[in-house]
Amino acid sequence: MNNLTKTQQYGIGIGLILLMAVTRGQHFATVEALPSASWAVFFLAGVFLRPAWVFPLLFLQAVTLDLVSLGGFTEAAKHHCVSPAYALLLPAYASLWFGGRTYARLHRDNWMTLVPLALLLFASAFVSNLFSSGGYYYFSGTYSDPNLIGLWVRFELYLPARLETLFGYVAVLGGLIQLTLHSARPRQVARA
Repeated sequence: MNNLTKTQQYGIGIGLILLMAVTRGQHFATVEALPSASWAVFFLAGVFLRPAWVFPLLFLQAVTLDLVSLGGFTEAAKHHCVSPAYALLLPAYASLWFGGRTYARLHRDNWMTLVPLALLLFASAFVSNLFSSGGYYYFSGTYSDPNLIGLWVRFELYLPARLETLFGYVAVLGGLIQLTLHSARPRQVARA
């Protein structure tokens, strides 16, 4: 995955930024039928985009979209989602980013590459959920007596849908990106 041109990376980056903008939270471009693509955006950015500055840019975008959707900084500070646990979104999204970075090093143009892709998607999603959902459970102040059983219940409740969304977006978007990249490669003419 490290052989993409800057133009290809910019195109992919703009597409991922737009995808997060139209699927994250209740904001100016809400698309009610689409689940948030944030997890997939961070994973795919790790796979396809080389510059490290892309991660903080995407994180800043996510925070900005959250603040806008909650009515601005003053109103967001009153919202139950903005608590000390919100800071744990940074390592949550970083785990997806690094999962994508790791996959980029392992990727080969054959079907067997789907095995490490699936394993890294699951592992990085599990760690991300541990930070995001677990962090909210333990540090938001919403739950009076957080414990491991309660955390496990949250995992059973939220992780399957998040995995389904993550795997779906990565399959569709990753597949489209790969098809586009393969179709853009110069064709070698077979010599007779």
